[in-house]
Amino acid sequence: MREIPFAEVPLEPYGDVLGERRLAELRRGGERVRELLGGRTVWNVNSTAAGGGVAELLHVLGPLARATGVDVRWLVLDGDADFQAIAKRLVSRLYGVAGDGGPLGVDEARRYRRHLAGAAGELAALVRPGDVVVVHDPQPAGLIGAARRCGARVVWRCHIGSDRPNEHTRDGGRFVAEHVAAADAGVFSTPGHIPGWAPRPVVVPPSIDPCGPKNMPLTPAQVRDVLGAAGILAHERPAPVETPVPVGAPVRVSRPAVVLREGPPPPADLPMVVQVSRWDRLKDMAGVLECFLASGVDGYLTLAGADLAGVADDPGAARVYEECRRVWEALPAAHRRRCQLACLPMDDLRENAVVVNALQRHASVVVQKSLAEGFGLTATEAMWKARPLLASAVGGLRDQVVHGRSGLLLDDPRDVAAAAAHLRRLCGDRPFARRLGQGARRRVRERYLPDGQLLRWSRLIEHLTTERAA
Repeated sequence: MREIPFAEVPLEPYGDVLGERRLAELRRGGERVRELLGGRTVWNVNSTAAGGGVAELLHVLGPLARATGVDVRWLVLDGDADFQAIAKRLVSRLYGVAGDGGPLGVDEARRYRRHLAGAAGELAALVRPGDVVVVHDPQPAGLIGAARRCGARVVWRCHIGSDRPNEHTRDGGRFVAEHVAAADAGVFSTPGHIPGWAPRPVVVPPSIDPCGPKNMPLTPAQVRDVLGAAGILAHERPAPVETPVPVGAPVRVSRPAVVLREGPPPPADLPMVVQVSRWDRLKDMAGVLECFLASGVDGYLTLAGADLAGVADDPGAARVYEECRRVWEALPAAHRRRCQLACLPMDDLRENAVVVNALQRHASVVVQKSLAEGFGLTATEAMWKARPLLASAVGGLRDQVVHGRSGLLLDDPRDVAAAAAHLRRLCGDRPFARRLGQGARRRVRERYLPDGQLLRWSRLIEHLTTERAA
């Protein structure tokens, strides 16, 4: 287990986005939590520091909470290949799919506990009575009991789930429920993902950082320069680009993405459909490719994911990318010229974030065609940028998107004809697409900015603290 340091951020730039009233309320919430904890710490434990929504949330919320005076720290659980395979299988089952199809039986439970035993000792050396420990998702759930034995208040924060319980969710639930039962509360992104065995469930939707590199404003010229430097768009002078950021030092974009395509990069003046996701079967990248070609819309498709070596807790990413590559290679040359697969470097997370920001802002339409989803932060990011969004009606995406007002929802993620029709409408009716984008930005401002999430957490911590004291 290792600690991930948080960046130091000022709160003042957030006042420009949130307004002084919301910023003052956030400060008061932080002051209240600091008083209740009396010098104690809020620990977060998860399985990776880069890639995926959990790491992104922690990189945002941790610095903001610290800026309000709360001592928040972050631990990452390292795992060998055997543990990662079991953990990935467990995540897939809780999403309602078989994953690699392997078992989650007595032997796997024994290996899971054995791996976590060493981490439990490391955790016990850090956690003090009265601390709050937030354990994220099923990978480190076996540490909940150890944290309780330290005298901490423990919350299981589950970012995943399935709208339709089945034999797979029951299998995953059996594996993890005995560990989660020791938690003081369970926090979920959407009501539809709360299982019957969850202890004292609370709903806290995630949020995005409006002042960070991924969601800060970019001019059209900056968008073209960044994507040119990354090798995703054609550019006269594809050279390193330095981009100012409201919070923190400027970001230098110099590392090119690894892009699979036929011919030169797309020109900047043609439409582009974009999906940004992990290389995960549940994100259905190959399905997006099929729907794009079936739609017959003009322009280009970009499927963008993390560099295959950049996400430590996802051993299946290379297999999924390889499947997408084979689908792409089987296409006629004319289609290959209009579709590109981009692996974005993860060496510098802020650089990666600026490239994602530019890609989403450049998009004519953003797609999130997940087969299952916990929440869908990439969709929230696109909505904040006022992009027209096509998303599957699964998980938290159903809460984020109001069909016809802040995006379009695809009832069946596997319905190629329906997805293609939605793409044709969004690409063909630009006034309608603009109205959706404007409605999407309003919805994020009202519901999915970080002050709202932190205040929900402050109320939960207050409840747990005062309840324990009583």
